[in-house]
Amino acid sequence: MKIKLAFIAFFVILFSFSQENNFIATELNIPSEKVTVNGTLLSPESDIVPLVIIIPGSGIVDRNGGQGNYLMQLAEGLSENNIATYRYDKSSIILSKKEGLKEEDISLDDFINDAIAVVNYFKDQSQFSSITIAGHSQGSLVGMVAGQLRIDGFISLAGAGRTIDKILIEQVSAQSPLFKGDMEKTFGIIKSGKIDEDFNPLLVSVFRKSLQPFWGSWMKYNPQEEIKKLNIPVLIVNGTKDIQVPVTDAELLHKADENSQLLIIENMNHVFKLIESEDRMENISSYTKADLPISKKLVEGISKFINQ
Repeated sequence: MKIKLAFIAFFVILFSFSQENNFIATELNIPSEKVTVNGTLLSPESDIVPLVIIIPGSGIVDRNGGQGNYLMQLAEGLSENNIATYRYDKSSIILSKKEGLKEEDISLDDFINDAIAVVNYFKDQSQFSSITIAGHSQGSLVGMVAGQLRIDGFISLAGAGRTIDKILIEQVSAQSPLFKGDMEKTFGIIKSGKIDEDFNPLLVSVFRKSLQPFWGSWMKYNPQEEIKKLNIPVLIVNGTKDIQVPVTDAELLHKADENSQLLIIENMNHVFKLIESEDRMENISSYTKADLPISKKLVEGISKFINQ
């Protein structure tokens, strides 16, 4: 039996409370449809400030951004600019451990519902002057859909400008061009609402039957169409050293929403770290380096957008 979000959003568990520097960290757990969203509210020592809800990207990602701590660094950087943040663990962490839950039962809509639950909770409070969603990578699309409800601004951080099938076909065929036709065929079947029982077995890591429904739930959302539905200020951010989502995707989103602001940060990669060289391995290794700071221009750009 599903519990309506409008009801469960009021029941929030406060687990811990701490203070460091000039901001206060509060652990907030907010119930959603399938799981409880576990996160941290980081608030400056001010009465009423803007709030940014940070939505994580794809995979099993915690509220801090894994070993690289890039989401925590972003939250702390914004707090130093008198902006509160709520960052939370991706619900895939809980779903992957939930007894009896099958991979084919997980949908992108689950992540969208989590974001809606978080927005609804904070919107019903009176402690913030505004609410903005900042979605990273996959979280950008999640935030676009959730943000069509009751928020004041939206920020896309390294968000794709194309549907996921086109991105995956491009990524895989760049390494193995022979797979392009097979991928186009299977994604076409998935798009029709069916399961491809006869996919190329060499692509089992991408197209195992239990994963195909998730691709279908993701493919139905086109970022260029979803961003048009946001009648609020929009900031689109990408870095020139992002090896997962190129700058051209940010440009596609900006073109789809001509009123949006576009911020391209030189040498910033997918997890907001600055990479001076063209070495791909150096870029990837930065994902797990917590001591490597994120781009100051990113924090400055978001702060300026929030306070404009």
